[in-house]
Amino acid sequence: MSNPPSPSLVGLEVPDFSLPATGGRTFRLADLQEQPLVIYFYPKDRTPGCTTEAQQFRDLYADFKSAGGSVWGVSRDSLKSHENFKAKLGLPFELLCDSDETACTLFDVIKMKNMYGKQVKGIERSTFLIDRAGRLALEWRGVKADGHAAAVLAALRTR
Repeated sequence: MSNPPSPSLVGLEVPDFSLPATGGRTFRLADLQEQPLVIYFYPKDRTPGCTTEAQQFRDLYADFKSAGGSVWGVSRDSLKSHENFKAKLGLPFELLCDSDETACTLFDVIKMKNMYGKQVKGIERSTFLIDRAGRLALEWRGVKADGHAAAVLAALRTR
């Protein structure tokens, strides 16, 4: 079963939303508009691809900050799972818990996937760059984990 392509959201204002975050924080989009935001959605904590992606965003984090941006990871995992994943990898950025799929629905990243021959609902690895005005500047959908953070950083530097 194939998913229809997601409609592009580029150029549209991103509606405000809030999610619980690691570090005892609450992420609220409207509170963070003084800088470009990189929000990356990933399927699951402690899986190989998601670990690679998180490590690469971690390793380039200082460069993202130097370019004026902030990085936030999102999955449907619990805050406890996120806290453990963040601590294990030494992530310098927060992870957002979207267990009720608020942001996943907003960004249209929930897709049907094949897993061991069964159809399951899951997050399609996707990243979004939101500009200072709260508009979606760029989107990457269905990405491969390895090398993706560097591509996002390169795009942020041109903004």
